[in-house]
Amino acid sequence: MQGMRLLLDIPEGVSSRRDKGHSFYKMENPSQQNVRFARPWEWAVCLLLIAAVLGVYGPVVGHDFINFDDPEYITENHRVRAGLTPGNLLWAMTATEHSNWHPLTWMSHMLDVDLFGIDPGMHHLVSVLIHSVNAVLIFYTLWKLTGGFWQSAFVAALFALHPLHVESVAWAAERKDLLSTFFGFAAIWRYSLYVSDPGIKKYAAVLFYFTLSLMSKPMLVTLPFLLLLLDRWPLQRIGPDAQRMLHLLGRYPPAVGLVAEKIPFFILSVLSCTVTLMAQQAGSAVMSLDRLPFYVRLAHTPIAYMGYIKKTIWPVDLGVFYPHPGISPGWAVACALLLIAAISFLAAVYRKSYPFFLIGWLWFLGLLVPVIGLVQVGSQGMADRYTYVPLTGIFIILTWGISAVTRRWRGRDLILSLFALAVVASCAVMSRQQVSYWSDSIALYQHALQVTSGNYSVHNNLGIAYENKGRLAEAAYHYTQSLEIKPDYDKAMGNLANVLMAQGKIFAAVALYRHALQIRPDSAKSHNNLAVALIRQGDLGQGVHHFKKALELDPEYAKAYYNYGNALANSGRTEDAIFHFKTAVRINPFFAKAYNNLGVALVLSGKPIEAIPHYGRALSITPEFAEAHNNLGIALVHAGEPEEAARYFQRAIALDPEFSDARANFERVRKLMAEQLNPSKAGN
Repeated sequence: MQGMRLLLDIPEGVSSRRDKGHSFYKMENPSQQNVRFARPWEWAVCLLLIAAVLGVYGPVVGHDFINFDDPEYITENHRVRAGLTPGNLLWAMTATEHSNWHPLTWMSHMLDVDLFGIDPGMHHLVSVLIHSVNAVLIFYTLWKLTGGFWQSAFVAALFALHPLHVESVAWAAERKDLLSTFFGFAAIWRYSLYVSDPGIKKYAAVLFYFTLSLMSKPMLVTLPFLLLLLDRWPLQRIGPDAQRMLHLLGRYPPAVGLVAEKIPFFILSVLSCTVTLMAQQAGSAVMSLDRLPFYVRLAHTPIAYMGYIKKTIWPVDLGVFYPHPGISPGWAVACALLLIAAISFLAAVYRKSYPFFLIGWLWFLGLLVPVIGLVQVGSQGMADRYTYVPLTGIFIILTWGISAVTRRWRGRDLILSLFALAVVASCAVMSRQQVSYWSDSIALYQHALQVTSGNYSVHNNLGIAYENKGRLAEAAYHYTQSLEIKPDYDKAMGNLANVLMAQGKIFAAVALYRHALQIRPDSAKSHNNLAVALIRQGDLGQGVHHFKKALELDPEYAKAYYNYGNALANSGRTEDAIFHFKTAVRINPFFAKAYNNLGVALVLSGKPIEAIPHYGRALSITPEFAEAHNNLGIALVHAGEPEEAARYFQRAIALDPEFSDARANFERVRKLMAEQLNPSKAGN
């Protein structure tokens, strides 16, 4: 391809100089370069990036949500399902649910629901579009900073199509990665404008976008350090050629002034870290030092860094969850440390000749610090999604490094063009395959089990997926496998007990629930489940005790109010049951079963007309709820509307042909209507 080069283009305003035998390009003011030469290619690159992303990720529009975080973030989150209301916006700004504070992420999911409802394909498509925009933004940002048109395009293509980034795009709950990156690179873009012409408004714009990034996900808390790196290369703000800064900082030496310039950014980072740590501790997401000592975390850090580099170069066997391996062998830790030290040494030695090497390497190391495991959140050892922004540093090293090494090659343009196309095509093929594993929970977890070992978490989640489809034997198998790997895993224990309950093995289920509570006494879910099992055993007193305990631990636990209401209704305490059902639907306005049972309790208390709208609400949430259709029919008969009731009985029968109560009710109401039409026959 004529003119397609990975060599750094030198537009006007850029001079070259020799330094220790190497060519080094110094930009006097990259943000003011003449880039008109690239205008036709500019649009071509942007369109190709968008087309490539859509081509690789297109299948996600037919994918389902998965049962890992998607229920908590979207499908079962009543706040999100209610959309962008004033109350929900206030909740989003203050909520620390699921161990994070990310209001813009909540708002993004709410907006999706307002626009598309709970349609997984459209939610996924929005994520794909944001990813494509991120790729274009990275291209423009790097081009703006460095002046290297084709290098920036190649980095953006790697970002767009690398298989390690599939998890952030194909997983609906990871919208936070995409939004955080968009606003983070927008901040870097605005920073380049500020550097070219300093001013308080431009400075404020950088702070604004950085704040939005932190409000999406606190991944980029190290951005102030990244801006300092960019001051070194490619912005050249350190040294005798340093550009002027804010007038207030002009009297300080350049290095001191540059750090002082970032103080507001550091303050925002500290605030974000503090809020995040508080949220994670409140949600019991931070693993204690008793469970994972600090020396184990420290030893795993170099292993994780080298693991990410390996997966960058050879992105195979990628899974949704990698269990933490615990203490790594000493030789492995030593080798990883030596490799990191060697790369760091080389980057430092060649910092003048090849400044992109040091900057890219520190970009990679620094941006992974919040998620490298020193503060262990969750039980994973690594996660593909954590590389979404940090890998850009490695891409910069590879791209500018290849450009520098091949500078004097004959036929260089053709060789590098073919190489770039081969790499991008390979990434696209591997990413397309990786995308296919995200079609649904079962496919995702089956693949994860093939590429990982000892994966107790994935066995548990696969069990949930099978249980949701009614495949109880397969669910029980995977829960059992999870417990064989991790015998004290209370979640798998409780889920296995749920299967035993469904199979009628109540005493075995009670024993497992009690064991789960011994492991984690503060689990509201286990208290609730044990209460249900005890009541089915006939022990109402102990059941009520555990319901109360569940609600003490989690006063907003709608399912516990619902189950407690059922127990009260079955024991004849209808008014108390009504209170609990009303509380359940107040907490979760999308709880169809609670609306249905509230209607039943109202009918039993002699208030059928009050019950009708609650049945209607249940059916608006779950239109194929056969039992609610039947119950609404009963309420309508009590309200003197037999013809309307008959339609609901018929609908219940159509949904469930084996629904004998609905058939009997339909026959009764049909006879009632016949008697009303011909009262003389009824009298005879």
